[in-house]
Amino acid sequence: MDDMNIDVSAVAKAVYKALLNEQGAGDQIPVGISNRHIHLTQEHVEILFGKGYQLTPIKDLSQPGQYACKETLTIVGPSMRPIENVRVLGPIRKASQVEISRTDSFTLKLNPPVRESGNIAGSAPIVIIGPKGVVSLDEGCIIANRHIHMSLEDGARFGIKDGEYVTVDSFGERRTRFYDVQVRVHKDFRLEMHLDTDDANAAGISCGGSVKIVK
Repeated sequence: MDDMNIDVSAVAKAVYKALLNEQGAGDQIPVGISNRHIHLTQEHVEILFGKGYQLTPIKDLSQPGQYACKETLTIVGPSMRPIENVRVLGPIRKASQVEISRTDSFTLKLNPPVRESGNIAGSAPIVIIGPKGVVSLDEGCIIANRHIHMSLEDGARFGIKDGEYVTVDSFGERRTRFYDVQVRVHKDFRLEMHLDTDDANAAGISCGGSVKIVK
């Protein structure tokens, strides 16, 4: 035994991983917290920032191809109380969209529907103010629904198809159960549940925390 070279660290890691899997940690889903943000068409980018303007990526987000931009804007609703420094996210979209929290809606005096991102038909109007111009959206302001991104492999592992709704338990400082969580399955997605700041704060969940689907 004295002549055997045993990598104690590797053994410890393997045992720890096995224990986690036994306890069901493999079913845990990481959480990302989504603050208010704006998606823009190229037409609206040029109205707000100037002719020919291109957005400036500064940070990749968790989902491939999505990124935060250097640019921020001001949004205004019927209250005329502006919310400033709202981050623009890329890439360019086919329709401009503003995602806010319910708390933000009280400040703006808007009543946006809870929707899947991209589903803006009949949603709340909002005004976006930039350094070079103003865009007034007749529709486009929503509160994003609670949702989970999954790859095709994750969908098969959990036995869930794109568009299904699940119930999720969180184990933060204030244990919470979330109902009607939409699952989006796509080959390019990475496993993550997205909550807005209201939901995250209410449940005491921070970015990088985890939740679990209730079987």
